[in-house]
Amino acid sequence: MGVVKKGLHKGRGIGGLSTKVHAVVDGLGNPLHFLLSPGTRNDIVYAQALLEPFDLRGKKVLADMGYDQEVLCEYIRQRGGDPVIPSRISNRIQRDIDEDEYSERHLVENLFQKLKNHRRFATRYDKLDTHFASVVALSFILIWLV
Repeated sequence: MGVVKKGLHKGRGIGGLSTKVHAVVDGLGNPLHFLLSPGTRNDIVYAQALLEPFDLRGKKVLADMGYDQEVLCEYIRQRGGDPVIPSRISNRIQRDIDEDEYSERHLVENLFQKLKNHRRFATRYDKLDTHFASVVALSFILIWLV
């Protein structure tokens, strides 16, 4: 379900150590896959690794502006998918997206709200990435069961 590379996935920022969870959900908002990364890394760095296990043919890939990069959009198109990623305001070439399709991205945000109901996830007590990944996986299982 999740992929964890060896080592601590905590980035040292101004507020201390942090970890990001990148997730893929299905059309109903159920979690399918996740990756952990240091909190100080850009989202786009992990986008292709996050989408790698999936067959994107005929699928819409919704993401926020943090994933706005033409390289990623081309990667999605090459694999048969349709990127629904809004362009940043600073881009010279603005990508047209269907706002109704993009509004379905709230399912990912809802997943993270559900995850925050689990205390171990919200507080991130675990030092090791493997321990935190197991907490995320268990939380995903509980979400699927409920």
